[in-house]
Amino acid sequence: MEPSLEASVEDPLENFVRILEKRDGTVLRLQQYGSGGVGCVVWDAAIVLCKYLETPGFSGDGAHTLIRQSVLELGSGTGAVGLMAATLGGEEIEDFPSAPDYILMADCIYYEESLEPLLKTLKDLSGSETCIICCYEQRTMGKNPEIEKKYFELLQLDFDFEKIPLEKHDEEYRSEDIHILYIRKKKSKFPS
Repeated sequence: MEPSLEASVEDPLENFVRILEKRDGTVLRLQQYGSGGVGCVVWDAAIVLCKYLETPGFSGDGAHTLIRQSVLELGSGTGAVGLMAATLGGEEIEDFPSAPDYILMADCIYYEESLEPLLKTLKDLSGSETCIICCYEQRTMGKNPEIEKKYFELLQLDFDFEKIPLEKHDEEYRSEDIHILYIRKKKSKFPS
């Protein structure tokens, strides 16, 4: 599942370029840094989501699903998912006058203190038709299982979700411990 790597001139042990080859043969070159926190790394869940966006199961057989769609990326790392979405036709939008068509998020279920702000952000930014695609790595060490459990307990208060089966992920870029979910806001109920 490891994309090819290219050494960086600055410090090949600390900085390098991850190359993500697209199905059409073009590549995304993503600079990764050995230090600087979660925003300096191309996380595996981001790669899995990038490659999923290219699968026929997501994009269909004709024009790509993201063409002329408003797409917002929320994620940790270098912005790989947003860059991939842009190459697949997602609209460049600076202001959202209405809810985006898609919210893409990769590896955001990590810090306990960010769960409630993340879910508030999803609730505030999504509309009833927004498709949220969440890709995350299931971690089993330390507090990670409790953090994941809390995320799903809070998520189901306002959202419905469905797990995408592993066989629908990209054939090469998939892993048993990386999951993709479709999430939508629950439909509002009228007062009785």
